[in-house]
Amino acid sequence: MKKLTLLVLLGWSATSSFGQVVPGNFTGNIESTFQYLNADSLIGATQPDSKGLLNTYMNVFYTQGNFKAGMRFESYLPRIQGYPATFDGTGLGMRYIGYSNNLVDITLGSIYDQFGSGLSLRTYENMGLGYDSQLDGVRVKVTPKKGFTVKGVYGYLRYAFLDSRIVHSDGIVRGIDGELHLNETFKSWEAKKLDVTIGASFVSKYQRDDNTTLNLPENVGCYGGRVRVKYGKIAFDGEYVFKGQDPSEDNLYNFNVGHAAVFNLGYSQKGLGILFSAKSVDNMSYRADRTKQLQNVLINYLPSLNKTHTYNLVASLYPYATQPVGEIAFQGEILYTLKKGSKLGGKYGTTVNLNYSSAYRPMRHTSGIDPLDSTGVTYTSGLFDMSDSLYWRDVNFNLTKKFSKNFNITLSYFNITLNNDVATVTKEKGFIKSNVFVVETGYKINNKQSIRMELQTLFVNRRDSVDVINSITGVTEKVERDIPFYQEGRPVDKGDWVTLLLEYTINSNWFISAMDQYNFGNSDKKYRAHHPYFSVGYIQESTRITISYGRQRAGLFCVGGVCRPVPASNGLTFSFTHSF
Repeated sequence: MKKLTLLVLLGWSATSSFGQVVPGNFTGNIESTFQYLNADSLIGATQPDSKGLLNTYMNVFYTQGNFKAGMRFESYLPRIQGYPATFDGTGLGMRYIGYSNNLVDITLGSIYDQFGSGLSLRTYENMGLGYDSQLDGVRVKVTPKKGFTVKGVYGYLRYAFLDSRIVHSDGIVRGIDGELHLNETFKSWEAKKLDVTIGASFVSKYQRDDNTTLNLPENVGCYGGRVRVKYGKIAFDGEYVFKGQDPSEDNLYNFNVGHAAVFNLGYSQKGLGILFSAKSVDNMSYRADRTKQLQNVLINYLPSLNKTHTYNLVASLYPYATQPVGEIAFQGEILYTLKKGSKLGGKYGTTVNLNYSSAYRPMRHTSGIDPLDSTGVTYTSGLFDMSDSLYWRDVNFNLTKKFSKNFNITLSYFNITLNNDVATVTKEKGFIKSNVFVVETGYKINNKQSIRMELQTLFVNRRDSVDVINSITGVTEKVERDIPFYQEGRPVDKGDWVTLLLEYTINSNWFISAMDQYNFGNSDKKYRAHHPYFSVGYIQESTRITISYGRQRAGLFCVGGVCRPVPASNGLTFSFTHSF
């Protein structure tokens, strides 16, 4: 309450000038999710002791002239299923005040920022994912000339929200970043067709060495540069960073240095878009606390180079999470629209999208490395030095065609191979290969009413580690094994699936939907369960209310290569969102 009162007083004092109150501007949003859950032994769903679960948060932002302030009130009573254990209680989870003009922008309190593509520093929140890495401290941004900015940050990362308050990490994070847009800053570049932006950053963390067996570095730096170039229809951006020795739980306390590079090359014109991306990462887990794991207190962000899927079976059964310890990844995508009026394009045109992505383990050379060397360096690794050990491969294709003003159809195919020994989604070993087919149709009845349908099927083929080794080495004698997925005495609800979704928009305010997912490929027939799920929703302007009831299968919820598990559930869900 003291923090809230102080914030309100600061906001009130900033709106007063010579005894005259000047009104400011309030914006924000509210989101609340309530679950009432039942036990369901068939799908492995459990009922919490409280029976009811609640996640609620409200953001309030205030601006008046050069002054700004904001706060977020959070409440987990207790948290909904699948949310990290680091979210618990009720209180202020974010608050800041600040001042800005044409030259400076100063913020005190909770800070969300990013240097370049995030390879050296990115603090952000995604409440749906259960992730918040805000930097609690100070940020100063200076713009001495148009197109040229320098900013610095200093503070503690948020580790958890426990006992109704923010809990910080042990380590202190410091960083400085500069960016120069040549075409804005220099008059001689204003009329050039070549558009160029360059930038550089340096980030350092400090954590006291309390290890009794190792001499750990207390200060670990990460620095690098970036460039963004655009010329006509071609765009390129790239960034490279280098990290010093950073022994941690993630890398088993080795003293290797780290590096990361990301490059994107794109071409676009009317009806055609082409994108190629590449990423090389080794030993780039960069945390404010070397003892933490999972998604806790990460200073940097390693963007994923695989397509963000939206279809349920593709997105949440066997997704891939970015590997901060090391990966070399590639992605290519082509989007082409066939001309209207052509034989293939038809009257309304046809859009074709082809996407490919893959990720491999970096090649780590141990020759010449003494395992007893006191430096703690265990291998050497170069930029884009790739092994033949596959982590992930995704080949997908979709075709969208509009047959009339009211009717359209999308056909999609996904071929995904996941190394379950690396990006673990089940307790089994080896590769999981899935083929997913999706048919989506949409029909507009009139200006207010429409119907949408999705039919998804997933077929999975699981191969153990022996088969994987044989396939890599080229051995022709391979034995395919259908491996049952068991967990704590019962099959995990993986295997072959089918999903049917029907959604009816009644008018601009109301909609209803019904979905059923059936695990027809479960290795144990008695666990082949239907998962019916029904929803009713109401929307008016910026307010949305949804009530849902039914079974939900276990899976993973992923955004940008960051994932959290979602357990199986059976019950009622009520959600409310509003923006103001």
